[in-house]
Amino acid sequence: MAKAKKKAVVKATAKLKVKARAKPVVHPANKWLLVRRSKVHGNGCFARRDIPKGTRIIEYLGQRISHKEADRRYEGEDVNNNHTFLFIVDRSTVIDASMDGNEARWINHHCTGNCESETEKGRVFIDATRDIRKGEELGYDYQIGRDREDPPNIDQIYACRCDSPKCRGTMLWPAKRPKPRVTARKKPKVTRKRA
Repeated sequence: MAKAKKKAVVKATAKLKVKARAKPVVHPANKWLLVRRSKVHGNGCFARRDIPKGTRIIEYLGQRISHKEADRRYEGEDVNNNHTFLFIVDRSTVIDASMDGNEARWINHHCTGNCESETEKGRVFIDATRDIRKGEELGYDYQIGRDREDPPNIDQIYACRCDSPKCRGTMLWPAKRPKPRVTARKKPKVTRKRA
């Protein structure tokens, strides 16, 4: 009798495992946006309905890692590839949306975007900076920081395609590569001879 009971438990457990594998985890759709192909770059997020100014549209989600771990994960990547789902939260934390990320990772850069990112208590949110019409693509200024080790073609790598009349041509900030500081040379004193 004990053996029959044990077999029934094993069968029931096996059935539960099969059912669990058959059902994928489905995240509820964001009520403000949907993802589809973009003219700006790859996929993009578009307003599912009219979005009023000031609306908190979505939280930028993903695996929370250190800067060191982010560097380790992507050290072998092609330096000419600008495609990234990394979002710097603060001096110690980066969100990697390629792992456990949501739709927010598909919001493209736009120099004069209709959204902005807000960091609150270590969390990143995307908020509407103006009224957004249904069907309009969402975008915010990435303001990717420049670095001394940037390759010479960094502006081509991070070229902007937003097509805004105020487009600065790059996702980087500041827009222009800072010119190296030249220290002023002192002019030698000229002494005049008196006759």
